[in-house]
Amino acid sequence: MERGTRRRLALAALALALVALHLELADSVLSSGLALDEDLAPKRLDVSFVQTLQPSAPPPVRVAPPPPKPQPRAPVVAEAAEAAASAASEPDVVEAAASAASAPPELPPVGDDTLALADPLPPAASAASAASLAASGPDENAVPFEWPPSTQIAYDLNGNYRGPVQGEATVEWLREGARYQVNLEVSIGPSFAPLVTRRLSSDGEITEHGLKPRRYDEVTRTAFRDPKHQSVRFEDGLIYFANGRTGPALPGVQDTASQFVQMTWLFTTQPALLQPGRSVQLPLALPRHADTWTYDVIGHETLHTRFGEIDTLHVKPRRAPRPGKELTVEMWVAPTLQYLPVRIVIRQDDDTWVDLLIRRLPRQSTPS
Repeated sequence: MERGTRRRLALAALALALVALHLELADSVLSSGLALDEDLAPKRLDVSFVQTLQPSAPPPVRVAPPPPKPQPRAPVVAEAAEAAASAASEPDVVEAAASAASAPPELPPVGDDTLALADPLPPAASAASAASLAASGPDENAVPFEWPPSTQIAYDLNGNYRGPVQGEATVEWLREGARYQVNLEVSIGPSFAPLVTRRLSSDGEITEHGLKPRRYDEVTRTAFRDPKHQSVRFEDGLIYFANGRTGPALPGVQDTASQFVQMTWLFTTQPALLQPGRSVQLPLALPRHADTWTYDVIGHETLHTRFGEIDTLHVKPRRAPRPGKELTVEMWVAPTLQYLPVRIVIRQDDDTWVDLLIRRLPRQSTPS
């Protein structure tokens, strides 16, 4: 066989091996035994993105002041004064009181400060906000929270699965009145002929406690294979999983797609949550089961993007991925871009992951 022929055959074999590798990536990273669902997913809301979101300092969000403490009745005050006068006659008590008054207040030990995201305004966050407001006084520039207009973020995708893979991704936050949609679309391979695409979609309602999903859909398309579709429905306090199981819906539960925007809402309304060392909990409904996930705020990180450097806060799930069982998602949110996720890493294990980094400034619709 001629050398040129052998070289062409070798290149063809290499190309087929690369295609097989990318197809295997689809089943390993983006697919997990998807079940068919004959119901059609909700139609995408019709939105036009007409303006570019420019970085700016996040405005202070108005926090409702805590209710006033009840004033003690006069007899109680009189009894307290009488007790204090009686105690003052004992030297040991007077000495102990003087020592306590001169000593600095003892701070509680620093530990694992975990807040439940199911409650839109946890007591600890309320107390911290109230203390901050009391120390700084009312902020005349503070504004009530308002959901951002429909937003589109484009990402470059890099990853690894027995070698490097590349592609692109898009996250869309769409809103129409009290209805919302979150769409995450990941594409591996060349944009004109991707080898694998996966679309994650959440459809539901905007409430005073954040997002309330009604339906979650996953659609995976792989070259030379039939599309695979699975869905999760939230109805009457129950979750209907893709594998036919049902379970109770915990307060504040989110799905794989809505969790990104729910965290954006929480970080905007409760910026104290983003202090490094804090942790937040999020009930999360995956296609096969629901569980409560804990996310740790790792700290500030500067990302280098195509449009310049941007300051972010790194939020990472505490649990490690269980190979073949579930994917973990960590994110970097940008306070100067409405706390949107500007980097997302989806990981199956240390050797199998995709990394999405914002490609350009987000696009938005006209504010409603």
